[in-house]
Amino acid sequence: MIVALRILSVVGIGAGIWLAVFSGASSPSTAEKRFGLRGRKRRRAIEQSSAFAAVEPWVRLLAPWMGVVPLGRRRALLEETLAHAGDWLGLDVDELLAFSLLHGIAGLTAGSFFVWYFDFPGAAVPFFGGLGLVIPYIRLTGEVSKRAKIINRGLPGAIDLAALCMTAGLAFPQAISQIVSKSGSEHDPLNEELSLILQQLRLGWTREQALRSFGERVPSQSVRSFVNAVVQSEQRGTPLVEVLQIQAATLRQQRSASGEEAASRAAVLMLLPLMLIMAATILLLMGPFVIQGMESGF
Repeated sequence: MIVALRILSVVGIGAGIWLAVFSGASSPSTAEKRFGLRGRKRRRAIEQSSAFAAVEPWVRLLAPWMGVVPLGRRRALLEETLAHAGDWLGLDVDELLAFSLLHGIAGLTAGSFFVWYFDFPGAAVPFFGGLGLVIPYIRLTGEVSKRAKIINRGLPGAIDLAALCMTAGLAFPQAISQIVSKSGSEHDPLNEELSLILQQLRLGWTREQALRSFGERVPSQSVRSFVNAVVQSEQRGTPLVEVLQIQAATLRQQRSASGEEAASRAAVLMLLPLMLIMAATILLLMGPFVIQGMESGF
């Protein structure tokens, strides 16, 4: 049985190496130029991560083959999730599938090595392979949540600044431009979204179209509330400055309420660890007396 598992491990390693070599040898180069937000994300990811820089050519080589994967409606859902994650790593759906496939091959190789070298059970091979396949999607969904939190945290301040700029006589696009230009980090998710709104306005999009696109890219109730308030203000002719001021105050109140709710939940969750600590302390204090009593015959 062990000999068969080792043979299977060697076959798995050989298949992974063969697939990598065959992919590199048979696929034409697809060194395409990438523009826009997705292209900037790809270049930044390559500059910041040497591991991704090494994998990225293989992702591009395998991506054209991923178009035949029968995803159905899930392809649109993956595209939407990538948009919510701010074009994570600059990947499209096919490249994400190729990235997952490479992770799966790496997982199979790692599982085969553990089975061969450490005599792990044979089930470790498909387990590591499946884990490798889902790791990119787990990271993607985590990036969606992280990005939404950062945007929710910075949105009230940005709305206040926009209202202040408009009170000084600037139009809405000029106010957004001031916020973007004075931002401390160009890689901040909120700054990226505001820059995209500004770019869309310059390309001829209406304010409603640009803001609704912002609401679609960021799955957050705070963002949707802000977008709906501004769009309704434009439709009804309400002064936008007053709407922005009210919206900023409302978002701050919602954030305070969310913080208080999280604090109350944390107090409840701390009860079990505190009870365990108290029980351990009682055992440490009473243990010697109990042992002494048992030894004396009590």
